[in-house]
Amino acid sequence: MTQDNQQKTPPMPAFEDSLGQLEALVKQLEQGDLPLEDALKAFERGVTLTRQCQQSLRAAEQRVEQVLAGPDGSLQTRPFNDVDAQ
Repeated sequence: MTQDNQQKTPPMPAFEDSLGQLEALVKQLEQGDLPLEDALKAFERGVTLTRQCQQSLRAAEQRVEQVLAGPDGSLQTRPFNDVDAQ
């Protein structure tokens, strides 16, 4: 099967985009003027956005841990300045 025929998962939206959308939904819900059905849809969308944000944060944490892993696989802590300078 060629790569063109393989089904690809859509890319996850950027963390900042998801967070911005979530903040807008929270403001909308806090105003309290949405009809019940619209409020429920907004809440469901908010749950989805929250999960996307959590997944992005977990992925970032894993990347940081990989960068900080020592030669034996143990995590090494060092000041942020040392990591930033490398």
